[in-house]
Amino acid sequence: MGQNLELIIVRDFAAPREALWQAWTEAERVRRWWGSRHFTSPFSSIDLRVGGSYLHCIRTPDGREYWSTGVYREFVPPEKLVLTDSFADERGNVVPATYYGLGEDFPSELLVTVTFKARDRDTTMTLRHAGVPSKGMLEQMREGWNGSFDKLDDLLARH
Repeated sequence: MGQNLELIIVRDFAAPREALWQAWTEAERVRRWWGSRHFTSPFSSIDLRVGGSYLHCIRTPDGREYWSTGVYREFVPPEKLVLTDSFADERGNVVPATYYGLGEDFPSELLVTVTFKARDRDTTMTLRHAGVPSKGMLEQMREGWNGSFDKLDDLLARH
């Protein structure tokens, strides 16, 4: 049985919070940073409204694709996003984690909360990813998110 852990990552970015907000809420920007270091994101769609959904795809260096979807529960531009997170197929249908070879203890839905705090011209972003089933998965997710955020940092530095 899963432990229902929460991953918390706090990162500072040398960019205004509006830029981070756009990076999280505009599909063409998400595709530029979504997925860990050597992954790409060939597809992203976002319907940014309470009850609206997103669908993202990441592609591994060997060509495997992993899809995720969720529903926006709350958003306060440019301060806060709250959304669900589930594995999906390419049509956006929620699938169990076993579809991608993960254990049966992985919940069908996790909750992601992202906040953006302005500090002069910089922004502190806090990610909370709740519902993680094990310490091992927590560390894998930490590595994946931080790889994505490294790409996001590079993207923001270029613009």
